[in-house]
Amino acid sequence: MVKKVLKFGGTSVGTIERIQHVANIIKKELSAGNKVIAIVSAMAGKTNELIQLSNEISDEFSKRELDVLLSSGEQVTSSLLAGALIKLNIKAKSWLNWQVPILTDGEHTNSRIINIHIEKIDKFLNENGVAIIPGFQGISKNGDITTIGRGGSDATAVAFAKIFNADTCEIYTDVDGVFSTDPNKIPVAKKIDKISYDEMLELSSLGAKVMQSSAVQTAMIYDIPLEVRSTFTERKGTKIFSQENIDYTKSVTGVAYSKDDAKITVIGVEDRPGVAANIFEPLSKAQINVDMVIQNISSDQKTTDITFTVKRDDVLKTKQILKDNEKIKYQEIIQNSRVAKVSIVGAGMVSTPGVTYRMFRALSDESINILAISTSEIKLSVIIDEENTLKAIKKLHTIFDLD
Repeated sequence: MVKKVLKFGGTSVGTIERIQHVANIIKKELSAGNKVIAIVSAMAGKTNELIQLSNEISDEFSKRELDVLLSSGEQVTSSLLAGALIKLNIKAKSWLNWQVPILTDGEHTNSRIINIHIEKIDKFLNENGVAIIPGFQGISKNGDITTIGRGGSDATAVAFAKIFNADTCEIYTDVDGVFSTDPNKIPVAKKIDKISYDEMLELSSLGAKVMQSSAVQTAMIYDIPLEVRSTFTERKGTKIFSQENIDYTKSVTGVAYSKDDAKITVIGVEDRPGVAANIFEPLSKAQINVDMVIQNISSDQKTTDITFTVKRDDVLKTKQILKDNEKIKYQEIIQNSRVAKVSIVGAGMVSTPGVTYRMFRALSDESINILAISTSEIKLSVIIDEENTLKAIKKLHTIFDLD
């Protein structure tokens, strides 16, 4: 007997026919003697539809009420899937967040799971039942529904796998696994059979939309084996586990891109100790994530220009915080929201010299200007003009033998 947590994304449960198909996948697992907890997302498009409804009420819709609204999408799916399983003569039950309960830290729209009480679910599983859990949500100590942020059903699945001590956590989606880059943009992209937690974490945080990055991080900390696979085929997916289980033959595993970033430059800042801290401290307190940072010294060595990137959604808030910051003096603030972040990721980069040069030369050959650079042991990211995104990922995919 194998304990499994199966998570089904929005496209996997996007129609009644697909929900019935998912029920048959679960039936097959039960026939193999496995215990199953199923985590479900809202039906494809439902969350965006609910957000649109809230926007029609107010641009500043209450975060508490938004959580109540958005959590309904997954609740609908969990009930429909339980009903589909019952029709197949399978003992099944949907459990809402407060019925489990799934306890969170209480932050609305971006909460974190802190504990899950599985006693009732464990008893139900031991009675050969299938537990269906709506992902993306939990309940605070005050009894409020909270959501875990977009993609939070992945985090729910990994959290259940940890608490349930599952043998594996399988993420079902509309693609066969994790690819070397976006197959919708680069048709020659190849499925990766095995990838490390570190690489998957980098790809997720850099724009690959197959898995939520916090879910990968949790799986890495607790060494929970993951597999990303298709709901619609029986082909093997991509296995995600610790790095020592992978034999690297290439320096680069994948190419990722994101168009969610914006570049901000603070011109003519006084060049003295502590000025960078004075710029970034209030941004940190406002929960604004700063990624790449570049500092240029002027010819008179009295002023400096500081460039950094933030999410596009945070641009207006960032500029206002800078304008209100009495601890810094500057000449002007320039923003550029028409940029993209393109990254190469690979654990093999650590032992392969020349990767940085090859990336920069490849972009130069395509007349692509690099606006900012960020590196770690297993990734190299650059900010470029948004219009050059496709040309850049095509070139890098080819130059690093991923075609």
